[in-house]
Amino acid sequence: MKNPVLTLLFSFLASSVLALQEPAVSTKDQIRSILEYETPGDQLLISGRELKTSSLIHSFYVDRNFEEVWTQNGVLLELAYEMRHEIKESKYDGLDPEDYELNWIEAYFKTFETNKESKKTNEPGDLAALDLLLTNAFFQLSEDLEVGKIDPSQLKGEWEIERKGSRVDHFALLKKAVDENEIRRNLQALYPKFTIYKKSREVIRSLEQKSKEDSLDWKTLKLDKSIKVGDAHSSIPYLRQRLQFWGYLDSDPPIDPKTYDSLMFDGVVRFQEKHGMEPDGIIGKNTVIALNASPSALIDKARVNMERLRWLPDTVQNIELIVVNIANFQLDYMNNLDTLFSTRVIVGKRYHESPIFRAEMSYIVFSPYWNIPYSITKNEIIPAVRKNSNYLQNKNMEVITTTGKSVNPSSIDWSSKSFPYLIRQKPGGSNSLGLVKFMFPNSYSVYIHDTPARSLFEREDRAMSHGCIRLQNPAAFAQLLLRDDPSWTPEKIDAAMHRDREQIVNLPRKIPVVLLYLTFWADSKGQPHFRQDIYNRDAEVLALLKK
Repeated sequence: MKNPVLTLLFSFLASSVLALQEPAVSTKDQIRSILEYETPGDQLLISGRELKTSSLIHSFYVDRNFEEVWTQNGVLLELAYEMRHEIKESKYDGLDPEDYELNWIEAYFKTFETNKESKKTNEPGDLAALDLLLTNAFFQLSEDLEVGKIDPSQLKGEWEIERKGSRVDHFALLKKAVDENEIRRNLQALYPKFTIYKKSREVIRSLEQKSKEDSLDWKTLKLDKSIKVGDAHSSIPYLRQRLQFWGYLDSDPPIDPKTYDSLMFDGVVRFQEKHGMEPDGIIGKNTVIALNASPSALIDKARVNMERLRWLPDTVQNIELIVVNIANFQLDYMNNLDTLFSTRVIVGKRYHESPIFRAEMSYIVFSPYWNIPYSITKNEIIPAVRKNSNYLQNKNMEVITTTGKSVNPSSIDWSSKSFPYLIRQKPGGSNSLGLVKFMFPNSYSVYIHDTPARSLFEREDRAMSHGCIRLQNPAAFAQLLLRDDPSWTPEKIDAAMHRDREQIVNLPRKIPVVLLYLTFWADSKGQPHFRQDIYNRDAEVLALLKK
């Protein structure tokens, strides 16, 4: 028989012990504890990692009274799986999923999935940590997708297109994504509004698949001379393998592995066409450089240019626009995404690199003077005059004061260190600017102009100017820009280009001009285009993306 006194005493002691125990801690409580423990302004530490968007995280969870976002009742929501997927997918944006703590996030997912299999409850502390990690990933990925991971103003090369500011409230974007239960669509809304961006993502995806099939030796090949059909060379077997790998050549075995035969020639021509080279079938330096690029190397090149696309302001779309891609040696004139005019250009040679910037074209100068920059006067013209007193006359040049008054060259002491004059080349067929120049005022004194050296446009490598952009077909370009005025017939434009004095014509509207440096892009059909890094600028961007 039970002793009622003892039973009562036991019940009392048990209830007293329960009363002294801590109440159950929820994920919400853990999130609040983590956020309130940190000093405002300090970086949050989760699993020993600093979260880069700490202040935004604080504000977001305070706004929702510290309620968890990615789990419910201790269980992962489908939204969390979608966010993890988008982090993984960021590699196709040229970003590194590890920047968003993918390894730590994966570790928590694995723990929770193991717990589910063993019917074990997830720890609130782990749930809170994962919640904060996923929220941080959303905010950080949002910023990188919208404006880029790298600030271009910090680069050594001249990229003077001002970094665009964020136009999206990422706090509100995450709230919207959670309310709609839709992560992907809201993140995709941050992509650059250029068709080529999404197409470029798919190129990286296909290159990743191609890299899985890769078993070639991608050692760097170098040539001491160009290879023509019929030549034998030790590099031919490697070059043939690479052409076969990229689908430019059938895999049939050649009669002589080290001989450049006619079948291989056809593949080389197709490869050169695809890579913007002169399709002459001669295997030279540029062709070998392009054939040295493995799938992983091309992915890296694509990554760099995806970042460059994110730097561009969205205002360059859907408007009248002149784009010069320096790495592609090409100018395109576009209106509402339609390309109305394309032509070859010559750009700045190495050490006189054409800068990257944006300005507005406002006028045309027919039969221009060439007002020679002081650096060229000092380093090239004055030394030439010292050697040949007839140099200025031979080059149709004249000396003027800063007010425009003509000066007799024979009255100048050319050996003096001081030169308080300007030199300009008169209008005419020998003028270095050619017969017309297109002006978009900028701090670099860079403009687009004609050139008397027409044969240079046939060259494959056209990095040969002092920084300005030389245009292959200037008369057609002028006619297009002046098309709203029917009086500017081809005959009138030709006459204006052959005057003995300048004629300035203001454009009826200012047209944005963007000088770009893209060594990779995908066209509207999704076809990839790779170009050489003529100014050696890709490596710096890639290193910062991997940092």
